[in-house]
Amino acid sequence: MIVLFTDYGWADPYVGQVKAVLVREAPSVPVIDLLHGAPDFNAHAGAQLLDALCRSFPAGSVFFCVVDPGVGGPRQAVVVEADGRWYVGPDNGLLSIVAQRASQARYWQIAWRPEQLADTFHGRDLFAPIAAWLAAGRFPEDKLKPADKLEVQFDSADLPRIIYLDHYGNAWTGLRGGLMSGETALEVKGRALPYCRTFAEAGKGELFWHVNSSGLVEIAANRASAAELLGLKIGDKVGLAGAASEALH
Repeated sequence: MIVLFTDYGWADPYVGQVKAVLVREAPSVPVIDLLHGAPDFNAHAGAQLLDALCRSFPAGSVFFCVVDPGVGGPRQAVVVEADGRWYVGPDNGLLSIVAQRASQARYWQIAWRPEQLADTFHGRDLFAPIAAWLAAGRFPEDKLKPADKLEVQFDSADLPRIIYLDHYGNAWTGLRGGLMSGETALEVKGRALPYCRTFAEAGKGELFWHVNSSGLVEIAANRASAAELLGLKIGDKVGLAGAASEALH
């Protein structure tokens, strides 16, 4: 399968244009829209999200990954194979967390350039054909150049910031749930939020933190928008109360 992870959104034609290439080059391969609302231009937040979301997909899945504000510039285009899953996208850090946290990873730069390559739409013209060929079992060896590593690598540690806001107003952080315990308060915007295992354990409108279904620490409110109540935005810092905060530094 081909899994799409982008900041393209749904209001514009970009997703449809990419899918047209995928269907042309790999007509029998299913295409999954994982996320088209990754934070705009924010490869660091995208890298943390991608790592959290890719785990439920089987080996052999091909991830088409685009959060690429430097498209058309000097950044490289790459393919990464990490723990049996494939990732195609820009070498701007977006694929680096997945690669660093994998037990094994291999890297290639995309040396090929199609005759028709829009300077500002490498997703459609460059990444989509490569992803389709990989998913169809046609490894494009003549179009790739082996590499030792990615050129841009983010710190693979957990990120104590807001990395995603869903439409309910729940705020995903870059903290993996295994770092936290139910006795720990999460500090955000000057407030210490308690832990609740589920929404039902909190009172209506009450703010809390929990470990969401993707394994990340999430700030939420029961039947209300935590983002609105706290004025949260992508990039806001979060912290752990007391001595536990040392684990983030």
